[in-house]
Amino acid sequence: MTATLHQPTDPETIAVSFSRVLRGAGLEVPVDSVVMFVRALGELSLNQRNQVYWAGRGTLVRRREDINVYDRAFAIFWERLAFEPLDEERVEQSITLIIDSEESSDGDSSSNQDEDQLFLRFSRMETLREKDFRECTADELAELDRLIAAIRLAGSRTQSRRLEPSSRRGVTLDMRRTVRTALSRYGEPVTLHRRDHSWRQRRLVVLLDISGSMEPYARALVRFMHGAVIGRRRVEAFVLGTRLTRITRELNNRDPDVALQRASRSATDWSGGTRLGECLTDFNERWGTRGMARGADVVVLSDGWDRGDPELLGEQMERLSRVAHRILWVNPLKVTPGYAPLARGMAAALPHVDLFLEGHSLGSLEQLATALSRD
Repeated sequence: MTATLHQPTDPETIAVSFSRVLRGAGLEVPVDSVVMFVRALGELSLNQRNQVYWAGRGTLVRRREDINVYDRAFAIFWERLAFEPLDEERVEQSITLIIDSEESSDGDSSSNQDEDQLFLRFSRMETLREKDFRECTADELAELDRLIAAIRLAGSRTQSRRLEPSSRRGVTLDMRRTVRTALSRYGEPVTLHRRDHSWRQRRLVVLLDISGSMEPYARALVRFMHGAVIGRRRVEAFVLGTRLTRITRELNNRDPDVALQRASRSATDWSGGTRLGECLTDFNERWGTRGMARGADVVVLSDGWDRGDPELLGEQMERLSRVAHRILWVNPLKVTPGYAPLARGMAAALPHVDLFLEGHSLGSLEQLATALSRD
């Protein structure tokens, strides 16, 4: 008999929570796999255990040797869903799976009875996932660098003008394939092949504020930008300070330390002041409105503190919003209790922002990656 799930849930909550369980068990679960899992759950009945199991196994497991860990993790996770309220905060605090299938302290019979058991306990990695970057020690930041580098940006898609063979009813007839098929069948056009528009990733433009107020977050955010540049095509990276600096070429190096050294040498105004309005004016006139930002996802990583004219910033944000597909503003201060966009720069920019997100921790950067993957 198929086990059912009685409490109300939603696909995104289940997918994100279970993917964190698997990461705690040591499985590599990239963000694009989680996105596929969410989409799969959206097409299934969430109260059917077998359907959810196979959806997760088909999208989240990449290696045969991980199936055993996945099976045991899913069994415990499903029991939590079926018999306890799904409190995401509690799930995140009991993430790491310690598997003692091959380890035993003594060779007595009691230790053998404990084999193949799966234990849930507090995870240091999950603590780091939600810890504010400015509160992290040097060792924790070094560990976060590795975790941030593992974030993969799937990116949103758009239809291109290029046509490709389509198995469905396309927009135009593929005469070449149709004729070739007909020749193999004595000239009878039994099958009409068609072509349809192909899909391609949208360009991603990342603008990072490197002023003094952003210094506690700059290192982690630059690591995030580096992962974006080397992890996918059509990515452009800039830093905003007292002037605009393009660092795409500097970050296009597989070694993160070399990439960050080159970026720091290229941008000489680190931890100084910031003039967001002037920098965005420069970006719009030299790159943005000329084609780089047209139809692109634009991500601004900034706390909104600006020494320049807020009216100029608002004008340039409006100008940018007219050509970009969407603008995502990531503010590390948004997580602060009682936060309100009172900074003049943030208040001027916010009306032209499509999505306003946090950016203070690893978990918030994972949420940003998930948001960018939505078309």
